[in-house]
Amino acid sequence: MSAVFVWIETFQGKAIPAAWEALAAGRMAADAFGVPLTALVFGTNAAAVAAEAATYGANKALVSDDATLKEFRVEAYAALVTKLVKEQAPKAVLAVATTRGRELLAASSADTDSPMLGDVLSLSVDGGSVTAERGVYAGKVLSENAITGGATMFITVRSRTFKAATPNAAATADVTTVAPALSEDQISTKIESFEAEAGTVNLSDAAIIVSGGRGMANNPKDAPAGVSGDDAAVWKAKDGFANVLQPLADVLGGAVGASRAAVDAGYISYAHQVGQTGKVVAPDLYIAAGISGAIQHQAGMRSSKIIVAINKDAESPIFKMARYGLVGDLYALLPAITAEAKKRLGK
Repeated sequence: MSAVFVWIETFQGKAIPAAWEALAAGRMAADAFGVPLTALVFGTNAAAVAAEAATYGANKALVSDDATLKEFRVEAYAALVTKLVKEQAPKAVLAVATTRGRELLAASSADTDSPMLGDVLSLSVDGGSVTAERGVYAGKVLSENAITGGATMFITVRSRTFKAATPNAAATADVTTVAPALSEDQISTKIESFEAEAGTVNLSDAAIIVSGGRGMANNPKDAPAGVSGDDAAVWKAKDGFANVLQPLADVLGGAVGASRAAVDAGYISYAHQVGQTGKVVAPDLYIAAGISGAIQHQAGMRSSKIIVAINKDAESPIFKMARYGLVGDLYALLPAITAEAKKRLGK
């Protein structure tokens, strides 16, 4: 029987949260096709992750915890996905559009000469065809794409565009163990270790993001004695990120983001950058403070559910895409918003 496959991306034996969003998209597709939903789980702790996948809606799971699959290596993972696709001919293979998900599905779709849609924002199934929306021209235009015919379809879905199912602790899945497709001596890539990057933020999974831009340098607070010119502007902006933006993000349970201009100016690290050359995010709430809204920044956050813009310039492009706009000094408005949020949230 055919199926819809969803690759469950893991790291160090645990599924990444966005994997369950891809599984939700797979559930919709499987129901529309009238076929089972099968989770693909490879690597450390695969059996336990497969059991968790069942609680999120998977009917079946194909697992392999061979040593060659302990850590993600595209050669080993793609070879196994390709082998399973050739053997079982699923209707579709889905994954979340992370760096690994895009790399894996692109490799396997090429190996099987199958069509692929990347970074989709929506999916619909009609008979044997799939229609999806994708952002093009830096997200300014939505492109509708369709795959028809009998070939297996490879699809990556953008994080936070599909809502993960509510887990059912009583649900179970039929689990089948599969052998790896490559032996260790056939895999050229070797992984020695992982090194955590200090100060990183998980913008991709954040439900609320408070971002600052070049306007953060307009902090009315005086720089320390002896700090002047460009250094004073950097000091003021850094102080604004730490003592104005971060408190609001903390109260709301969100993360701090930034525009490329703020990162390039040295106000905050690249890990916080949102935009075409940074993170592409889709939070429930995006607050843009002191950000003009250049097209490169819009490309990274235009899928946000609600956008709030705060800027002194009423003509800033960011206001054209914002649900709510506040024209004024962010250093006067943000502390007031933080204080009100604390009061309403009881913090």
